[in-house]
Amino acid sequence: MRLSISRSLVRRVNREPGSGGRDRPEVQLENTKQKETFTMRVMVIVKANKDSEAGALPDKKILTEMGKFNEELVKAGVMLAGEGLQASSKGKRVRFSEGKRTVIDGPFAETKELIAGFWLWQVKSMDEAIEWLKRAPFDGGTEVEIRQIFEAEDFGAEFTPELREQEERLRAQIEKKSAS
Repeated sequence: MRLSISRSLVRRVNREPGSGGRDRPEVQLENTKQKETFTMRVMVIVKANKDSEAGALPDKKILTEMGKFNEELVKAGVMLAGEGLQASSKGKRVRFSEGKRTVIDGPFAETKELIAGFWLWQVKSMDEAIEWLKRAPFDGGTEVEIRQIFEAEDFGAEFTPELREQEERLRAQIEKKSAS
């Protein structure tokens, strides 16, 4: 299932130059003059199940419902990205151990530990993320996990001004490439 949205619908407003990434980002909706500040980013992880691992695609009804839900998230300025993932049979894992890199071909055995898709959201709190997720058109025992994303200030003094500058430079390069 593909949950992605067009980058032209949502634009991330960058942090002030020289802020060292300490200020939380804002999201500004392209289609409105509304501006809202968010305090945290989260990854919403949709767990795989027997059907997603078998490669079963969603029907028109769920695609329509998910599309409506994604539209609500975008209009509210919450959704930054969202994607569905192919079955693990099309995936690979790389194990790092004692200087060796070992490639393991899918499929992977523990379906309950696999991811079928994800969203990246910006919200004011974990409670807000939970409230949004409760509105998602899932049923049938679907399990979804919400995890907070680290921000630069979470790393403390170990994240030196030089490392912060590098991070900001890389983010700017990514933004520039994704805009073109």
